[in-house]
Amino acid sequence: MSIVKLHIKKNDMVKIIAGKEQGKTGKVLSVFPGKSRVVVEGLNMIKRHTRPNQLYPEGGILEKEAPLSISNVMLICGSCNQPARTGIRLLEDGSKTRYCKKCNESVDK
Repeated sequence: MSIVKLHIKKNDMVKIIAGKEQGKTGKVLSVFPGKSRVVVEGLNMIKRHTRPNQLYPEGGILEKEAPLSISNVMLICGSCNQPARTGIRLLEDGSKTRYCKKCNESVDK
């Protein structure tokens, strides 16, 4: 399976545009390019029944974030503070940067 280039990266702020968490925003904790999924901080929480082990001596029911499909999230632009589509622009020095298609500003810092 080939790795896909994605428009969302770790530490980006995203807005959920579909599903039970629709309308909420959060920070991306991790990205899984092979599966086209992202984990967003504090959203899409699931309950995990865990047996006692060294990490969790008590065991019990833990709550953690589950991955979302990357098609259900939209990047929030840092300059216009709105969810926006992104494009890739080639800079003079040969490097690539993402830009907001609403305000035409660079998304990468």
